[in-house]
Amino acid sequence: MDWLHLILLAIIQGLTEFLPISSSAHLILPAQIFGWEDQGAMIDLMAHFGTLFAVIAYFRQDVGRILRGFVDLLQRKLNTNSALALNLIVATPPAIAFGAFLELGGFADALRSPWIIATTFIVFGIVLWLADIWGKRVKTTEELSWKGAFTIGLAQCLALIPGTSRSGITMTAALGLGLTRVEAARFSMLMSLPIIGVGGAYAMLKLATTEGGAGSLTQGIVVAGLSFLVAYATIAFFMKFVSRLGMLPFMLYRVGFGIILLIWMAGT
Repeated sequence: MDWLHLILLAIIQGLTEFLPISSSAHLILPAQIFGWEDQGAMIDLMAHFGTLFAVIAYFRQDVGRILRGFVDLLQRKLNTNSALALNLIVATPPAIAFGAFLELGGFADALRSPWIIATTFIVFGIVLWLADIWGKRVKTTEELSWKGAFTIGLAQCLALIPGTSRSGITMTAALGLGLTRVEAARFSMLMSLPIIGVGGAYAMLKLATTEGGAGSLTQGIVVAGLSFLVAYATIAFFMKFVSRLGMLPFMLYRVGFGIILLIWMAGT
């Protein structure tokens, strides 16, 4: 793979992973538009892996609380830390199971179609905006029940369809359940820790055994490192301004991008 391609992928991933505009779709499209060799799902997962460490670094206090919460759960102590840990536990399995189904069934690459991306961009962009308008925006993450967390976890399964956006669909569900914009973004990012961790570890294993497609393990590590740096800056910006920005700018971007992509595909 060309190094310019890798650097572009890392920047795109860092900028888009935690904005509700689908990093997966943006990672797929450069190869489609410029006629490059598709880097494959494994390099995409390594780009996601870099953003995992950006979340750990930015939310290090929350990560510490989650780890303490796991210990408290084992000791049957009920508190805000154990509640947060429990919510992450119940929110994670659906997406991991669905991701394994897509990978083992050979469906993952079939979903990397610009037509699918354009459609999901538009549809889920509008759904995100509606959830932002209709949601009560009063709850904190600590007030989220385990049933609510599981519902958001089910929504996260849809993120495995490129163009949906993992952060977008999980924030949509969280807003629909009454979380504030900041808290919806916070829980969405914390939810990324186990799902991206599992995906990244799997990608490293496949790339190390030269089964990951166009990329190598070294290239995957470079992409991960660069995406970490860009993602950290993006998280800091988004958490500071999400309450004032709302979801309208992202809906407009998604719908506009989806329409442009449809027009481009129709003309090729």
